[in-house]
Amino acid sequence: MNLLLLEEADFIAADRVVLADRRFTHMQEIHRVAVGDSLRVGRIGGLMGEARVERLEGHQAELSVSFDRQPPAKLPLTLVLALPRPKMLRRVFQTVATMGVPTLILVNSYRVEKSFWQTPFLEPEAIREQLILGLEQTRDTILPEVVIEKRFKPFVEDRLPAIAQGTLGLVGHPGPFPPCPRGLDQPVTLAIGPEGGWIPYEIDLLGKAGLAPVQLGERILRVETAVTALLARLF
Repeated sequence: MNLLLLEEADFIAADRVVLADRRFTHMQEIHRVAVGDSLRVGRIGGLMGEARVERLEGHQAELSVSFDRQPPAKLPLTLVLALPRPKMLRRVFQTVATMGVPTLILVNSYRVEKSFWQTPFLEPEAIREQLILGLEQTRDTILPEVVIEKRFKPFVEDRLPAIAQGTLGLVGHPGPFPPCPRGLDQPVTLAIGPEGGWIPYEIDLLGKAGLAPVQLGERILRVETAVTALLARLF
């Protein structure tokens, strides 16, 4: 935890918070804080700043806080991602938040098993928990927007063209396609498929929506690796 993120419910005054959950445990066990120590803090959805430990008592800590810094800028990116396997999904949420993706759209695909959509990891509170872990790691306060689209064809035909308009539309997909571009400073709409890749019909539909396929080489990557590799290369 490189940034202590604060919820609205933590505030007992404009410049005071009380913590008594996992963050308090982390402060004690990892930071080993004492009264008078300073910590980096951020207000979810707001600014970052500093906190001073004013009181440690029982199972809670009282901090005085001040905020004076903007969080880091997000990437100019909309990420469209075929729903990964549930055991990978939590790591993907953390990675997306850590790397500064502002909008993640989870979509269906022919190779996405129907059972994946039943995972409790798609519950709003479960998603938020993983995004917060990613923000704590990277020192950011702005939660990415997560959109769930269970019907691939209507989303790609009816909504994706408007999303991709005015951006560089790309599809990460292995095959005889141009290499993924590097070091961009323009807005990008990027679609990444399941581990088995998009099927030809899906590639064709994505192309009609304005997204052109690009590749990273001959190796087939896991989804979480592909996300990291493509974003690092693009930006």
